[in-house]
Amino acid sequence: MANSAFWRGVIPAITTPLKADGSIDHEFLARHANLLIDAGCTGIVPLGSLGEGGSMSFEEKLAIVETLVKAIGDRAPVIPGIGAATTAEAVKLTRAVAALGARGLMVLPPYVYSSDWHEMGAHVRAIVEASELPCMLYNNPGAYKTDFSPAQIAWLARTYPNVEAVKETSGDIRRFSEIRELVGDRLELLVGMDNAIVEGLGAGATGWIAGQVNAYPKESVRLFELARDGGWKAAADLYRWFLPLLRLDVVPKFVQLIKLTQASVGMGSETVRAPRLRLEGAEREAALAIIDQARANRLEV
Repeated sequence: MANSAFWRGVIPAITTPLKADGSIDHEFLARHANLLIDAGCTGIVPLGSLGEGGSMSFEEKLAIVETLVKAIGDRAPVIPGIGAATTAEAVKLTRAVAALGARGLMVLPPYVYSSDWHEMGAHVRAIVEASELPCMLYNNPGAYKTDFSPAQIAWLARTYPNVEAVKETSGDIRRFSEIRELVGDRLELLVGMDNAIVEGLGAGATGWIAGQVNAYPKESVRLFELARDGGWKAAADLYRWFLPLLRLDVVPKFVQLIKLTQASVGMGSETVRAPRLRLEGAEREAALAIIDQARANRLEV
């Protein structure tokens, strides 16, 4: 069985705060991470899709991990996303973040290139073998054009003891049951799409790699607890309020949308790194209508 406590609860896919000149705001990053932990989050995942990991240099990635490790100390694990265009760079990043004090890894398929299990499996194996840190496989076929099947995920779990969890972001909740059928409790299952959290917990997930938690940490933790302990009925009111915001996590411009949500509630800046650009025109107005309505009808938690 996996190191279950390590992977359970609400684990933010933390955004990377940027100053007006495009540089990383390390002071805000440290403060924001601690606010998330104060709200009840159980870990921090930097350098993922939401963290604009693909737009950060190797040196910037290390600096982000170093800031977070120093900021939260032993309060919660820092679990960096390991994403790179080449396997060699992914292995180098794995070893570097381990040396900086990361306590786990989120293993991504390679950027840009996607192929079959022979190649993608070899890429993942190289990362997993490069460190003894516990690993969570990130399956997001929509974003990375690589779909790890339940059978492939099960093979990795049986082969590598440090593969402890999977972040399932295929959008197919049935995958949780398929994985459980193959490996039982060997893997921790985590929801990777904000608007599937209640359904995912009902299907056996035990953790949530969350996005809108960056703007609404207390609400995210409370929603998780209600759904975990009482199911759909207990979570219904809070989920109904939260869903329009949570759906902003599953569209192409989710980074801009979540950062805009953060800015609207004083939890960060909406600055993103090109090629991403701030939302404009009708697209921005539509997003703000959703964000403003949620603020106006915010529930007490």
